[in-house]
Amino acid sequence: MFQYIKTQTYFAQISGGMEPLGADELVRLGAKNVTPGYRGIRFQGDKHVLYRINYNARLISRVFAPLKRFPCPSVKELYRFAKTIDWPLIFSPWQTFAVFSNVSRSKITHSKYAALCLKDAIADRFRDQLNKRPNVDRFSPDIRINLYIDRDMGVISLDTSGGSLHQRGYRVKSVEAPMQETLAAAIVQISGWCGETALYDPMCGSGTLLCEAMMQYCRIPAGYFRKRFGFEFLPDFDRVLWKREKTRADDRIRKLPDRLIYGSDLSKTAVKAAKTNCRTLPSGQKVNLVTTDFKRIATLENRSIICNPPYGIRLKAEKDLGLFYREMGDFLKQRCKGSTAYIYFGNIPMIKKVGLKPSFKMPLNNGGLDGRLVKYEIY
Repeated sequence: MFQYIKTQTYFAQISGGMEPLGADELVRLGAKNVTPGYRGIRFQGDKHVLYRINYNARLISRVFAPLKRFPCPSVKELYRFAKTIDWPLIFSPWQTFAVFSNVSRSKITHSKYAALCLKDAIADRFRDQLNKRPNVDRFSPDIRINLYIDRDMGVISLDTSGGSLHQRGYRVKSVEAPMQETLAAAIVQISGWCGETALYDPMCGSGTLLCEAMMQYCRIPAGYFRKRFGFEFLPDFDRVLWKREKTRADDRIRKLPDRLIYGSDLSKTAVKAAKTNCRTLPSGQKVNLVTTDFKRIATLENRSIICNPPYGIRLKAEKDLGLFYREMGDFLKQRCKGSTAYIYFGNIPMIKKVGLKPSFKMPLNNGGLDGRLVKYEIY
């Protein structure tokens, strides 16, 4: 029997700084004994909860189901133990697989070599048992196997998400340095925006913040476009139960009202991409988008302003960057009275250039880059 079946315990990956938010989200979705750690959250739940979290959670990137935990002092022992697992019970030799590994504080020091040993053990088990082995596909495999070794103890897990959950499927077009979807969802949640005021992103780029705000308001599941999940390969997968959970979530979707979500950008290309991406989602045509410089906006009073301004990658010259943020601060002070702004700074020193006193600063990572979410209340 696999470990996750005995304990109903799973591990959710999440970006650094978002662990408490992710833990709260998992609790809302029915998880029990939720324990946040560094870039991950351990939790318990039955099949209902596992399917529900994978389909609905907006902040986590993957959910792993532990198959086996075992002493792993050497690659020889890794290979020997992994070959005892009944892999044909999980997938067939006509399906593809990939192995991803992480090693720390162990006699095995090379993650890629550990992954190679596990891959060989899986292939050899198939060959010995069925006289046929599955192919490896690192880019788009049917099955994703995760290996984690710490202090000479190994855990082999199945990726029940079937790939990173941040890939929602609505981003048909993109621009330079897009914000990761899970981060955008976290920012919207932190802002507390729930449709009581109009939301505006004056530097919308390809529309990630707008799409995540719309999905949260309209209750569109984060996995709405996902064709397949990794949990469908678990030996105890219940298709009827999964369809019931999916239908229950889809039935809660509601339409976006007119004049609730707005976005603009100086770049015509960005606005075109944002329109395409928003309209991929139900009611997305109701997101109001225009091409304009934020400095040309006459007023944004009594709004919820959420944005991810250019930072270094998109604005090359440091002098221009400093001037840009000073102008943004002037815009907030002079034209956004009564509004609350949540601004994500990928370039942390630029916070001082804005010239406004923040209500708070929160560390949040964007694809490995350290950043800060800053709240400004404009009176």
